Amino acid sequence: MMLPSQATSPTICLALTGASGMPYGLRLLECLLAAGCRVQLLYSQAAQIVARQELAFELPSRPADAKACLLERFPTVDGEKLQVFGREEWFAPVASGSNPPDAMVVCPCSMGTLAAIAQGLSDNLIERAADVVLKEGRKLVLVPRETPFSVIHLENMLRLARAGAVILPPSPGFYQHPQSIGEIVDFVVARILDQLRIPHALQQRWGD
Repeated sequence: MMLPSQATSPTICLALTGASGMPYGLRLLECLLAAGCRVQLLYSQAAQIVARQELAFELPSRPADAKACLLERFPTVDGEKLQVFGREEWFAPVASGSNPPDAMVVCPCSMGTLAAIAQGLSDNLIERAADVVLKEGRKLVLVPRETPFSVIHLENMLRLARAGAVILPPSPGFYQHPQSIGEIVDFVVARILDQLRIPHALQQRWGD
């Protein structure tokens, strides 16, 4: 099954939130752009802190500055395919069911963001975009990075799974004998791209 606009270039909304796991989110962004996808990027204030802590990467608060920094980090991608929106930018396409993305990924996904999406709060653009994707029947992939999960976490995830979301914890496999952190990151990113039906060559597939 293909995404609605797979015949051309799919539009993917990618949200970065304040859970640990920013290497997954930025690598996914790079791979989506390299695959020719149109990416609508959202990020929380906590995500800026995590990016600084985990990657020594300063993600500016102004969307235009953030886009410039990301394109400097990924110089080979098509900058025309990337849009960056502020947290309160309610006129962004992702805020309305009249112009939803083909799919949305929240990676990494904090437990606070997951809970807000599960309850349909829509207090910021990330939560609203996820609400739109669910109500419009598009694919929503959540990558929650927390351990252990409390009963509250699990019940929120079950509620979202029943609503049609994909819960994809970043749980790397080791049967391919990864030799670097990058290969471990790519294992998880590959699973996300598979959910989006986006071709990739990040690793050899089982049985090939």
